[in-house]
Amino acid sequence: MLAIRLKPELEERLTRLAERTGRTKTFYARQTIEQHLEDLEDYYLAADTARNPGRRYTPDEAKRELGL
Repeated sequence: MLAIRLKPELEERLTRLAERTGRTKTFYARQTIEQHLEDLEDYYLAADTARNPGRRYTPDEAKRELGL
């Protein structure tokens, strides 16, 4: 369970969207969090990989490792 406070303007926009579409505010909050969370996870994974690139493979090594 999660409770959040929104700025009044954002709350009103969310309420209007829910009313116009017949969906709940919870539906849109969950959908928005899921999508943004995926973006954040991708960003932090990419940033971590850029800082710590790990082992690099030649094309032949990669093919061999992948069984190609």
